[in-house]
Amino acid sequence: MGDPKKQRKKFETPRFRWRKDILQEELKLLGQYGLRSKHELWRHKTFLSKVRGIARSLISKTPDERVKMEGELLARLKKLGILQETAVLADVLDLTIEDILERRLQTIVFRKSLTRTIFQSRQLITHGHISINNRRITIPGHVVSKAEEAQISYSVTSAVSNQTHPLRASLSIIAKERETRQSTRGRRGGRGGGGRF
Repeated sequence: MGDPKKQRKKFETPRFRWRKDILQEELKLLGQYGLRSKHELWRHKTFLSKVRGIARSLISKTPDERVKMEGELLARLKKLGILQETAVLADVLDLTIEDILERRLQTIVFRKSLTRTIFQSRQLITHGHISINNRRITIPGHVVSKAEEAQISYSVTSAVSNQTHPLRASLSIIAKERETRQSTRGRRGGRGGGGRF
């Protein structure tokens, strides 16, 4: 059978790991995107760092040398939805960690209003309730491509796919509350009601 493949570290730790501003920024991102640990955040930061490093090296090359590699890099990032279709190589250097984190399956499930919170979207994904193109995905950190984004739904075999499931019922109630809030905002007079002149 042989020895199992040695697992390698897929992330690089920050250079100044214990600086207060870095710790606060990481903690904010962990809560905002529902990450389990800093390792997940560091993995995406390492991916971003590598992509930006490739872009910097390509900018320094002559136009003839960089044509092929530039096209491949931009095509990959556009396919993942990280860059716009009209983006050029200089736009790769402007990417932030939020651009990468917004493309995670956990974030997109929450943005599509399939769950009430970002933490609940992580729970549904790990328990196998979410599928992409009828293929169950149990990895919250899966980076979703543009083609896959429209195919995200509840898994067919999941109990949550039933409209009468308590989660689905609570989501419809929340959606109705949002609609009523938006319609009341447009009223004349605002808060306080009095309307004295």
